[in-house]
Amino acid sequence: MTAPIKDSDRSHWVNRSPLSIRPYLQLSRLDRPVGYWLLTLPGWIGLAFASLSHGFASSDLKWAILILIGAIAMRGAGCTYNDIVDQDLDAQVERTALRPLPAGTVTTRQAWIWLFAQCAVGLIVLLCLPRLGQIISLASIPLVAAYPFMKRITWWPQVWLGMTFNWAVLVAYAAKTETVSLPLFILYAGLIFWTVGYDTIYACQDIEDDMKIGVKSTARRFGKRVKLGVGVCYLATFLLVCLAGVLEFHSVVYEMNGMPLSAYIVDSLSFFPAAILFFSPFAFILLWQVITLKPVNSKNALTRFKSSFWAGIILIAITLVPSYLIDKHYKDYYCENRQNEYCERRGY
Repeated sequence: MTAPIKDSDRSHWVNRSPLSIRPYLQLSRLDRPVGYWLLTLPGWIGLAFASLSHGFASSDLKWAILILIGAIAMRGAGCTYNDIVDQDLDAQVERTALRPLPAGTVTTRQAWIWLFAQCAVGLIVLLCLPRLGQIISLASIPLVAAYPFMKRITWWPQVWLGMTFNWAVLVAYAAKTETVSLPLFILYAGLIFWTVGYDTIYACQDIEDDMKIGVKSTARRFGKRVKLGVGVCYLATFLLVCLAGVLEFHSVVYEMNGMPLSAYIVDSLSFFPAAILFFSPFAFILLWQVITLKPVNSKNALTRFKSSFWAGIILIAITLVPSYLIDKHYKDYYCENRQNEYCERRGY
């Protein structure tokens, strides 16, 4: 009998699937879709972010679909690998004791076969990317391989998870633009802080069990100051996202006019207060998570963690607005003023 895992939605279709395949779906965490959405969203954020300087393109939908497929496959592969490495630890934690490997519903050999099958799907997606996107994607392999061991050696495994989970923002931006930029790496740093924040909230569910078996986490590291720690991470996220947004938005003008880097940064920062106001809906949901978080209440922590999906959706929607307004209202102005490089950059 394959029982629902503790933090799985009992009504989810995975828990009603045939018993012969259910353990494999559970290995991939398909019964907890928020995980693959949080892997997908950075990629979609990267596409939206690139539109600030490069506009919209007919290929955007293709990249968005490939990112979703790749995220589901590679998140499943990563979770399977994590469960193979952690099966002894999982058996000692109440929330994870019913996972397929510690519960004995699949063997380690079967889990490895399932892992490689999911990696094959990821490889197909990889081959559809342009060369730079492929190179950046392959560079994430050491991060993925090392992640399960981080909670054994550092109090900050969530930082490593943030580096891994948000790698898609680099891949997506490179796929769309065939380049990378300084604002992109600032955005990546901001998203790492975002992941540290929401995964600290998630880790609050396991604090007592983690203490017993010696697993480290930021939730344990912050101790009684979990809300403060999450709040600081989210503040860093918000400020870095705003900074990245204004820099990327003005990067076209910087490149066209050959502005010195210092002048480009100063000019962009003059729009920083407007960016803070513009991105405030994203800040509000992060603030709500912090204010209403009850670290000792597992249900409360899980609900706040799951709401991170909506934080990502809001960030994407906000980021797309300036590009839409430019395409809708200002395209003729820029092109009529003979800013041909700008028009070419945005695909006009």
